Amino acid sequence: MLGSTDRVQAVLDDVATAPIPEAEKALFAFVDQLNDAPGDVRRDDVERLKAAGWSDEAVYDAVSVCALFNFYNRWIDGTGVQGMSPELYMKSAKRMAVGGYLPGPPAPSAPPSSNGEDEPER
Repeated sequence: MLGSTDRVQAVLDDVATAPIPEAEKALFAFVDQLNDAPGDVRRDDVERLKAAGWSDEAVYDAVSVCALFNFYNRWIDGTGVQGMSPELYMKSAKRMAVGGYLPGPPAPSAPPSSNGEDEPER
């Protein structure tokens, strides 16, 4: 879905009719169920995902991401953290499309001072 805001909007509007592969539709339906009725998720639901081509690891990852987003949403709601502007979300999306969730490389540190100013007190 990277690079296609129309496809993302289609998924948000109605996963069942969105122009995405059937395997992705099955995954989104599973995640919807996990969000809406987590106590109703059964082995058959996981088996449907596996029949659609998803591995055990992919199902585990989907459950983990779903659970973490639920946690973060409740944490944000409970602490009053405010969302970003649409412009910042787009900037973040472009960064993540290139580098994923990993942060950028650390900034280079300044070399230690040779005048002894950085020496600890003794």
